[in-house]
Amino acid sequence: MKYKRLTKEQLEELHPEFINFLATQSITAEEWNTLKAEKPEVAEEEIDVFSDLIWEGVLNKVEYLENVSEMHMHLFHLTEKEMKLLSVKVMNPEIDLRTKVGFDWFKRNFQSDFVEYLTASKAYGEDKNVDKFELIKQGAVITKGELYQWFEQIME
Repeated sequence: MKYKRLTKEQLEELHPEFINFLATQSITAEEWNTLKAEKPEVAEEEIDVFSDLIWEGVLNKVEYLENVSEMHMHLFHLTEKEMKLLSVKVMNPEIDLRTKVGFDWFKRNFQSDFVEYLTASKAYGEDKNVDKFELIKQGAVITKGELYQWFEQIME
């Protein structure tokens, strides 16, 4: 497997797509039930292939990722050629950026000495989707990029 198997809930949500996937493999509903019963390892492989296809499609479209922890925000813009990072560090131990109170404090104090910024960029490795997936595995979530774009504007 290149990525990670979809969860049971994700597979249930993508049931119509999975049926279409099986049809492209010329596997009927009856054959699928037989596979699951008699060759579960083959059925598992089909689920893995489907999971990778779904991940590949999602990762091809991802432009922004965010990883927010108690005192850090790592905001990524995933361009065609590189990953751009906007990193924010809050040096106020009473603030948790994951809370509304903490984030509101940040919005009021983003230009104070209690907030540090770092920008960086990095070229992709051999497979940019694997690089994107690594960020997701480390806790990043896919976003529309509003926060990244807001920072980009205030830093200009």
